[in-house]
Amino acid sequence: STFNEALLTRYLLAGNISDDMRIYLICREIDNFRGTLYRQTMFAEFEREVYAMAEKGEPLTVETFKGVYKTLLGGYFGKGVLLDDTLCLECFRIPHFYFSFYVYKYATGMSAAYSLSERLMEGGSRELEDYLQFLKSGGSLYPLEALKKAGVDMTTPRPIYKALKNFTSLVDQLEVLTR
Repeated sequence: STFNEALLTRYLLAGNISDDMRIYLICREIDNFRGTLYRQTMFAEFEREVYAMAEKGEPLTVETFKGVYKTLLGGYFGKGVLLDDTLCLECFRIPHFYFSFYVYKYATGMSAAYSLSERLMEGGSRELEDYLQFLKSGGSLYPLEALKKAGVDMTTPRPIYKALKNFTSLVDQLEVLTR
């Protein structure tokens, strides 16, 4: 679904649309990146930290959870964002934390989808054939192997860098449109 959303958004942005619609679409994409690529990565880091504390026998209290979460919020959002003290409680309401190390899949899935969609849209017949073979493989291959055959190697940081580059481009476009 993320792959199809990337294709649709790219198609809509390439069309003859009003600046207001372009701003809306770009903001939607930026929010999608923020909520999926950045936020889910932060959630995965939170899980990793909490599990590491548990493995060391450190007590897992409300205060330690809040402390780990607040540190991550500060690191991910930066000094320019005011963090309300109650935001640290958010870590208790996220149901994904109850499914060990599940959240990273959102960020990696988004990176893979955007890399694959970019490869398909900017490529030629070879990239199209790779994509069709990817679809034909169904569930017969492990996901990493299937993606690699489609030209997206998730064992390297390249798909993530491409996704971040896309995010930066969207922010730049928004800045130009809202001047």
